Amino acid sequence: MKKRQLLLGLIVLAALVALVLWGRHRIHFDFGVFRSQVALADWGKIVFAIGCIYAGYLFRSARWALLMRHNKKVPLFSLIGTQVIGFTAVALIGRVADPVRPYLVAKRTGLTLSTQIGVYIVERLCDFGAMAVIICSVILLSPAGQLPHPEIVRKAGYGGLAITLLAVLFLVAVRLSGKMVAALMERAFGVASKKLGQAVGNKVRAFHAGLDTIRSFSDFGVAAAMSLGMWTLITLAYLATARAFTASPALAGMNLPKCILLLAVSGGVSVLQLPVLGWFSQIAFVAAALGSFFGASPEAATACAATLLLVTFLSIVPVGLVWAQFEHVNLRRVTVESEHAEEELEAEEQARATP
Repeated sequence: MKKRQLLLGLIVLAALVALVLWGRHRIHFDFGVFRSQVALADWGKIVFAIGCIYAGYLFRSARWALLMRHNKKVPLFSLIGTQVIGFTAVALIGRVADPVRPYLVAKRTGLTLSTQIGVYIVERLCDFGAMAVIICSVILLSPAGQLPHPEIVRKAGYGGLAITLLAVLFLVAVRLSGKMVAALMERAFGVASKKLGQAVGNKVRAFHAGLDTIRSFSDFGVAAAMSLGMWTLITLAYLATARAFTASPALAGMNLPKCILLLAVSGGVSVLQLPVLGWFSQIAFVAAALGSFFGASPEAATACAATLLLVTFLSIVPVGLVWAQFEHVNLRRVTVESEHAEEELEAEEQARATP
């Protein structure tokens, strides 16, 4: 995992260097204008955006509690600490810390890590589905003239909707006959590599086990509603943050369709979140999108991109660090422990699956 993270870091660093070299003589950046953009921002809107992000953690806690209720019932908001500490670890350490949340929940509730990995998988699917539904519906239903490059964006919207539908069909297939799907995937990928085929098969089996958290249409409806509510709050946070930059007409007049496009770009970049370095890569790519798609000046785009990172990703860090102190959780140690626990779990599953 560490080698993979290092490789991703080198790739992102190379992309950043290439971006800087490309824009070095093409873009004039005035730090004085940048400071004035920040100074003239409407900080009331930024505080409102942070409030939306914080409220989203209430949805995360309640959704996790509802998804695990077939194994153990816990109060809806009793898992807020695990969510806050887990996302703080991801912000500071990178995506390698993703297993921290299921690991902490398993320790707190006394349930097995495998059951909480299953909840985590379903939670990530709910996030992807809710985000895709919001993005695709807004893009496809937006009035003419409200999106840059409308033909390209709408084609991307139809493509995203098709991918979402295929993902739903795959989800249903795995839920109804996970073992058969795992065997088929194992044989298909095993043609290229037996080890790869086994790994894919094990992932599908883990996915099938995770889907046991959704046992009825009401379970699905509750998870979907929670996810859509949370991503609506995140969308409002993006919109309020962009509109806070009143000195930039392109940002102050941001509409919902453009904001959704910005959310899609930011969400795509955040998938490869790396410690510290990932912050700058996200700022760079989001700022480039704000400039090229919406016509914001380099100074306003950079100020907005940095503030979006602060609001949507880093604003939870101070709370998470304080909460970790109260819970006596060392972020680095718990990241290593969760990573090792996940590797041991995968080894056990592979041993069981191997005839």
